[in-house]
Amino acid sequence: MPMDSEDAEMLDVPTPSANLPPRPSRELFLNNPPFNGNLPLARESVDSTAVQSNRTSRATSVLAKGTNQLSLGSPYESAASDAEEALPAAEIKHTEPLPHYTLQTGLCYDSRMRFHTELAPPKDRCDYHPEDPRRIFHIFRELREAGLVATNDIATQISNPNLLYRIKARPAIRPEILLVHDEAHFDFLKSTSAMSEDELLRREKFFDSIYFNRQTYSTALLSAGAAVETCLAVASGTVRNAIAVIRPPGHHAESDTSRGFCHFDNVSIATQVVRQSYPEEYRKVMIVDWDVHHGNGIQQAFESNPNVLYISIHVHENGNFYPPGPYGDHLHCGIGAGIGKNINIPWPTKGMGDADYLFVFQHIIMPVAFDFDPDMVIIAAGFDAAVGDQLGGCFVTPACYAHMTHMLMSLAKGKLVVCLEGGYNLQSISKSALAVTKTLMGEPPDRIPETAATKIGVQTVKKVILQQSKYWKCLYPKDVAIVSGAERMHDVVRAYQSRQLHESHKMINLWIFREKISKSFENQVLATINYSSDIPLLVIFHDPPEVIGRSDPLTRRLDLHNTWLADRLKNYVEWAVTHGFGVIDVNIPHFLTGISVDGGDEEDETLKMDLATNELAIYLWENYVECNDSTKVIFMGVGEAFKAILHILNTHNSEALEQIAGIVGFIGDNPIRPVTETFITDFGKWYYRRTLLLTSPTHPVWSPEKKASKKFGSLKRSPATSINTMLLHHFVEVQEFLARRAGMPFPPPTIDEDTIMVADASVHDVLRKGSVGSGVGSGLGIVRANTGGSVGSAAGNGGPAMARAGSSGGQAPRSGPIMQRAVERLGIERGSAERSSGERNYGMFGRK
Repeated sequence: MPMDSEDAEMLDVPTPSANLPPRPSRELFLNNPPFNGNLPLARESVDSTAVQSNRTSRATSVLAKGTNQLSLGSPYESAASDAEEALPAAEIKHTEPLPHYTLQTGLCYDSRMRFHTELAPPKDRCDYHPEDPRRIFHIFRELREAGLVATNDIATQISNPNLLYRIKARPAIRPEILLVHDEAHFDFLKSTSAMSEDELLRREKFFDSIYFNRQTYSTALLSAGAAVETCLAVASGTVRNAIAVIRPPGHHAESDTSRGFCHFDNVSIATQVVRQSYPEEYRKVMIVDWDVHHGNGIQQAFESNPNVLYISIHVHENGNFYPPGPYGDHLHCGIGAGIGKNINIPWPTKGMGDADYLFVFQHIIMPVAFDFDPDMVIIAAGFDAAVGDQLGGCFVTPACYAHMTHMLMSLAKGKLVVCLEGGYNLQSISKSALAVTKTLMGEPPDRIPETAATKIGVQTVKKVILQQSKYWKCLYPKDVAIVSGAERMHDVVRAYQSRQLHESHKMINLWIFREKISKSFENQVLATINYSSDIPLLVIFHDPPEVIGRSDPLTRRLDLHNTWLADRLKNYVEWAVTHGFGVIDVNIPHFLTGISVDGGDEEDETLKMDLATNELAIYLWENYVECNDSTKVIFMGVGEAFKAILHILNTHNSEALEQIAGIVGFIGDNPIRPVTETFITDFGKWYYRRTLLLTSPTHPVWSPEKKASKKFGSLKRSPATSINTMLLHHFVEVQEFLARRAGMPFPPPTIDEDTIMVADASVHDVLRKGSVGSGVGSGLGIVRANTGGSVGSAAGNGGPAMARAGSSGGQAPRSGPIMQRAVERLGIERGSAERSSGERNYGMFGRK
């Protein structure tokens, strides 16, 4: 690849600070303050014509009348001249110029780093490898077109502080590489320079996302050496701060292997060299990695080092995003002496934006940084979280990168180095790198219009704070110690709900007979006594109700008088019961007794929760829903629990799902998942016609570039931002949907209160008289009243046993005007309640 003349000639220019004129001392300003209202000028002398123009305009200004006698020149001129009149020349003392501000910003770039390329891309692939040699050239060209890169004229570079100071790149040497990597890895990479192309292609297959050519070794050395020289230039005071436009990247390279486009861990090597070269001045180094992928190599290099703080913001997706596994989760905080010096901020999903990243900086990174007080800050600057990068899938703008850089410039007396890592959209990385470079040179960042972090972003930050607050006194709130014998509030709340639903609607527990989940879902499944009758059945899977409270900002303790239970779902249950629906209410707690583990691995805990919830959903469908007489089953899912309904749908064929008349989902901000067509053709159309799915107005599904297919259901954008307000806002709309799908008019007829009371009393009367079956054994006896004197029994050892009474004649007590009205209003066919021996009776409102 031909080398640009500008690229090939690396300039080694001495620091320009010695050539600048001295400034007046601070004492001169204190004793002779300038009253002209102008800010001090950095270096420039004041043009006499401009001063005269200022005097003229000032004299004609109404606000400036009476101020003509004041000096309108430079404050340096004013203060210095006044002082010189008052003091002998020998007594005038000048301080040194601002030692750091007067330095330039450095740039390290070498076009030879473009020589690392793929040997033979697959013939069926027409695009380029993401780690494209053009990446660094596009950044350099963007800087040059912005007028920030100096020409080969050294005098021009010195005289113009608005140009970047060019730092010469050189290959890293073996001892520097071995500060991070082992000898076997170094020797192997060195051997690739003598391998044939066929051998290199064969070797690639044994590595994780890696390609080789004969220039890979020399290019990787040059990339690592450029990072080292850039950091040394800042450490030595040659430049104020600097950016290294380098490749191949390095933060995935581990001590013994190349990985993820990376061969040598550039940032870690540069960190170690600086700390060894300046053991007193640069003892503590802070590394901020904002690449969208976790920097497993940097974490491995320093996880036991108390003097290197590594903070990574990355997409994690519970270990499913690259690099896979739990190593990048929030629970990995360092080991040994380095505990607390490793901070991972793992986004659970793609799509994070400016506000989320700024929220992280404001609540974690900057408080911790001030507490750590580093001597140097290095940014592992991957730009693959930028808008437009398809690998990252996030929406960070150049302005946000500039703001993050600006905040980090306040640390370590401004000694900041930016080293390029990932970023695979050529336009995105160019614009982002330009914004960062301008900020390094003193340009204020652009404004960011959206500053409200997403719910997922806030939750992630709070989770990380909870974990890291053990090690950092600046992070609040602190984690709380669980008192021995304390009960989880979700159990307390569910017990309260069970009692309320029983008192209000005579809802009973449905037992779950599965060894692994019976204890976990105890008291979590409630049903009205007529759930198995030939009436519409509403099955609700929902998250626990919200408990809203004002916690102590330091201790996180909740006072009960400042805590409220927000349960909007009970209004839906009451409406359904009052209008003749059977109801099964399924609460899906976020912690399962006997399954979940406090402080366990997040990915494992999520998987266990999903498996248990899916098992419960199938059990309820097969044992309590599918086998009953209702031909109009309507599902309602609230929050994350909606996943259980999808699992039922995706694991059954069309015949099994004939009973399902409708599906309501309060999705909120939770991910929307499609149905699969494994068992049913055109299942997406079937699902779309039967659903009403409500999402928050900010849900990613409403992004302009997205268009959900019918497999995601019939989606509606709610104006409500939380599920609780959504339940309230759409109450009437969902009532109408339920009635329509159940085949009822809207509004449907209600059962009078006295009818309900008679129905309840009838059940109690039947129980008291003993003319019911009894449930015996390990299973729950689901009791169903039958006619006259004989009593049936259900003695089961397994699942729900249906106790059926035999018949010896007689009639069920269905006479009376109130009962008659109830039957008529529910549209139930009246008739004789006589049953032949062995026939089933489905309860008070059952059919013949």
